[in-house]
Amino acid sequence: MDGTPGLRERKKQRTRAAISDAAITLFLEHGFNQVSVAQVAEAAEVSKRTLFAYFPTKEDLVVHRLADHEAEAARVVRSRPPGATPLAALREHFLTGLRERDPITGLNDHPQVLRLTRMILDAPALVARMEGFKAGAERALAEALRETADTPELTARLAAVQIVAVQWALAQDNAARLAHGESADARSATATADAEHAFALLENGLRHLPPGQ
Repeated sequence: MDGTPGLRERKKQRTRAAISDAAITLFLEHGFNQVSVAQVAEAAEVSKRTLFAYFPTKEDLVVHRLADHEAEAARVVRSRPPGATPLAALREHFLTGLRERDPITGLNDHPQVLRLTRMILDAPALVARMEGFKAGAERALAEALRETADTPELTARLAAVQIVAVQWALAQDNAARLAHGESADARSATATADAEHAFALLENGLRHLPPGQ
């Protein structure tokens, strides 16, 4: 009897994974907009009611796989080593992600990752949900900056907006290059240089932008 809650939870996790896997397979094969929730439920061998109990919206079938990344920057700031600034910790984390080909950096050319990226970009509803994740990442990071770096509220909010925007811009640039056929290995050096430049701008502000001619 002691193991019942654990077994029940594992069963829920298997059901959730089965539904998600069935959905992603159908979406990649036919397109997000062309597949209905009923078709996903049938493929996963569950009722629509069960599907909605795990995934309240059709978009959740896709974006839940990225949900952990919403608070990733905040987690990096909270867990940074003593003496490290938030920006230094975030810079190192992003560079590590590039080296390890973390899909969230855009520098991953695994065929299924590329197909998933294209599918998201081709579906306005999914793009909108990704923008929601971006806003959530900004809020979480601002809170982490206030709590761990004693940053004033406005400063924390403005810093979070800039940092998250830079990370997303870098990831989108990488993903776009790979979507057009460039390999992750060929892109790696440029992606790293771009990240170094971007975080240098964040660290130094924009005072070094050249004046107009």
